[in-house]
Amino acid sequence: MKTLIKNGLIVDGNNRPPYVGSILLSGERIEKIGDIDESLGDKIIDARGLVVAPGFIDTHSHSDLKILESPYNEVKARQGITTEVLGQDGISMAPLPIEYLSSWRKNLAGLDGTSDIINWEYETTDGYLSQMENGGVGLNYSYLVPHGNIRMEAMGLDGRAATDEEIKKMCEITRREMEAGAYGLSTGLIYIPCAYSETKELIEMCKVVAEYDGALVIHQRSEADTIVDSMEEVIEIGKKSGVRIHFSHFKVCGKNNWKYIEPMIEILERCKNEGLEITFDQYPYGAGSTMLGVVLPPWAHDGGTDKLMERLADPDARKKMREDIEKGIPGWDNFIDFAGFDQIFVTSVKTDKNRDLIGKNLEEIGKLRGTDPFNSTFDLLFEEENAVGMVDFYGLEEHIIKFLKRPEQNVCTDGLLGGKPHPRAYGSFPRVIGRYVRENPILTLEEAIHKMTKRAANAMRIKERGELKVGYYGDITIFDLNTIKDMGDYINPTVYPEGIKYVIVNGIPVIENGEFRRVAPGKVLRRK
Repeated sequence: MKTLIKNGLIVDGNNRPPYVGSILLSGERIEKIGDIDESLGDKIIDARGLVVAPGFIDTHSHSDLKILESPYNEVKARQGITTEVLGQDGISMAPLPIEYLSSWRKNLAGLDGTSDIINWEYETTDGYLSQMENGGVGLNYSYLVPHGNIRMEAMGLDGRAATDEEIKKMCEITRREMEAGAYGLSTGLIYIPCAYSETKELIEMCKVVAEYDGALVIHQRSEADTIVDSMEEVIEIGKKSGVRIHFSHFKVCGKNNWKYIEPMIEILERCKNEGLEITFDQYPYGAGSTMLGVVLPPWAHDGGTDKLMERLADPDARKKMREDIEKGIPGWDNFIDFAGFDQIFVTSVKTDKNRDLIGKNLEEIGKLRGTDPFNSTFDLLFEEENAVGMVDFYGLEEHIIKFLKRPEQNVCTDGLLGGKPHPRAYGSFPRVIGRYVRENPILTLEEAIHKMTKRAANAMRIKERGELKVGYYGDITIFDLNTIKDMGDYINPTVYPEGIKYVIVNGIPVIENGEFRRVAPGKVLRRK
């Protein structure tokens, strides 16, 4: 089957000016670009008046569990996304030794959800990726091996620094998982058990990752009051290990910390002048989203979710948690301090008992439950076994724009898919084009597409994608520049965007004339 896309405004991903032309797909690859005889196409797509771009690449995705439940991912496909990077924030699906299965599922539930219909006994990254391959996938998926999973396999979920012998074991596991095809190492230094690690632990692991030209993709230790020191820690890891650094969802949280934006940019400029390869991704919204359990001090999670439940049932432990939140403790991002109870909203729960709380903030929940917001938050986490998602508001649009314009930036969703999610899960990519190219032109069309495609592919070292080029895979997104727009908001987030007409994955449409097709032409990508 040969498919001809004709008369489209081609934006090839290279940050070059658009031009009108045609593209011929042969099977899963691009055969020809330019002026093409229409008779060569078995199937014709007339893209007159539409933009033809490489398929968008989401470098921070949380589809890890969902894709095992179903190969189709309509939420991401309708944004124009053709490739996702899984394994984020240092806590994901693999490796997962059987002995930790029960505890880890609870730890993961607040981010990626949980499931009783999938087979959890895959144990390693190779086993997880093979299960995806056997089930088929609608889009393309690459994987970062998560630091927390490695740490758990090497030393359990203890809240302490690793010994030299345990670090050596972590390095061996890292090598095994990189050999299985991981594109790098992820960590989330606010999440358990990653938060317990010292800098030297990551340096040694990243020496292994650097051997494979992988990236350290990092939710840094602070995105708030100690963010400058946090960035310096990350740069130190990069320099001492030789690993490439990619900051996840780059931002600064809380009004009192906006003063650090210029120092953050100065660090980026210094790294550029020193020749260090630093990249970051960003979603175009002034609110974040993660698991509600991060509002608790790290010690509360020591030993995993089962131990957390014991502490939440203990009045003395609750009192200590409250004191630490009110006073703050060094080296910990205090979400309640920088956002406030009234700016943290519940987005998902596990049980029907608390489903009425979805969409309400922590202050409202306290009033509904007839108690103060501290205790109502502790009660909710206890009743749901820590499986609660949340949205927190932290910044201004002017800050989004400042980072959006940086050359190191590429676009991501960081979208949690359960319950009432952050609208970024449904709208990040169309929002950048609709809002920052058409309505408020901060970027040119070619700049925006570059940040969604080739810039992202380069950051992750994803080969033969992210660019419209002869011989590359036929991942293509076709949209109407006049109508493309994100439609969801924080009240009604699960609304598909407008303007995406075609999404083609490896030569096969998954969106055709605006309609989603339940086909699975995607590939599980393994780093070679």
